[in-house]
Amino acid sequence: MAPSTVPAVPAVPAVPELHLTDPRTGHTRGTLVPARAEQVAEAVARARAAGPRWRALTPRERERRLDALADLIERHLTEYTVLEQAGTGKPEAEAAGEVREVADLFRFYAGAARTGTAPAAGRYLAGHESWVRWEPVGVVAAVVPWNYPLLMAAWRCAPALAAGNTVVLKPAETTPDSAALLAVHAAEALGEDVLSTLAGDRESGRLLVAAEVDLIAFTGSAAAGADIAARAGHRRVSLELGGNSPVLVLPDAPGHTWSALAVACTYNAGQSCAAPARVISLTENYERTVTALAAALGAREAGRDFGPLNNADQAARYDKLLAASAAGRSLPAPGRGDGLWRPARLLADLPDDDPAVLEEVFGPLLTVQHAPTVEAALALANGVPQALAASVWTADLSTALDLTSRLDAGETWINCHLAQSAELPHSGRGTSGQGIDLSTLALHEYQRPKTVTARLRDGV
Repeated sequence: MAPSTVPAVPAVPAVPELHLTDPRTGHTRGTLVPARAEQVAEAVARARAAGPRWRALTPRERERRLDALADLIERHLTEYTVLEQAGTGKPEAEAAGEVREVADLFRFYAGAARTGTAPAAGRYLAGHESWVRWEPVGVVAAVVPWNYPLLMAAWRCAPALAAGNTVVLKPAETTPDSAALLAVHAAEALGEDVLSTLAGDRESGRLLVAAEVDLIAFTGSAAAGADIAARAGHRRVSLELGGNSPVLVLPDAPGHTWSALAVACTYNAGQSCAAPARVISLTENYERTVTALAAALGAREAGRDFGPLNNADQAARYDKLLAASAAGRSLPAPGRGDGLWRPARLLADLPDDDPAVLEEVFGPLLTVQHAPTVEAALALANGVPQALAASVWTADLSTALDLTSRLDAGETWINCHLAQSAELPHSGRGTSGQGIDLSTLALHEYQRPKTVTARLRDGV
């Protein structure tokens, strides 16, 4: 009799390692194995199991624990700063400042959770008392980008945790470093599995979105956001999907306009959704605007004042948009241009439908357009689908307030740009997404209301 044979079990292909690159040097700084279905399911299950004990805490106790997490972040400021620099290339002062903001955000939401508001309780029905309770949604999947790895994690995680949810955080594949340390400190301060981290690639993120989570909080591109919204089904989503901020510069713009815009444009190498992007002047002050902005950008040097672009794909996209532009004038500033470094640049004399105008560039670049009237300038400002942030520069406060009321943007500034605080909401419109980051309003992104009505006596 021939010996029996056992069918071979197909081997499960190994998940390829991701190579992590230091954007300052282009050198490999480490590797990681991206999370796949088993790891995602386990992380979500553990977060689900941790939910009842976390939500059962009083707001006072959650505040105490979130404050303890903020303490750990501050105590390990140097370590977080180094990790942020490794993944982003940010200058030390910039990275350290953002880590301090993260600690502040956790402290802000620690206290905010104790001041929750609801519609007034009362007797809206004869013989009945009614009130509204805000309850946590459950397990939140937070998928955050690489431009502000730790800060964007805090924007999502701090209000979600304060509201009583547990969170599974998926950082960008190029910047997992600081999120991993945050998870360690969260386990110490908040308890095991209240906030956990899944490192990985886009497939890891898709698996997390498809998992048994109750809300998906995503910050990233419009295309990825649309895909997440389609996959979410009946589950709630909170989406911040980028911007293309208009900057209205009127003839009486104050003297600090040029340097302030140059600093805001090059902060984080321009890789900010709310960064100034499309400068729009009146025809009468167009040449002055081009000249003054070019000079101000020329004082900002890549490699000294700001860091590199984050990754090779982003650098290639930036270069492609620059090459496709029909700008009559392309004015580069000094600074490094090798590897992932890109100097600041100003584009002028370009058509209104130029790719650098219509698309979010996400780099240290300003375009300058002009219009014959304020109304025409406002039309240009509102003429793109993104509607996240905008600014107006003028000495006339009445004009500025009128224009901010008519700009289609979730956040507007007058004679400043990128001035943000934990107390002030940040939200998008149009293709810039839906939902709110920052302020106490963000707590409701991660809560659901429950009406409770009690009958007080029989016979009514």
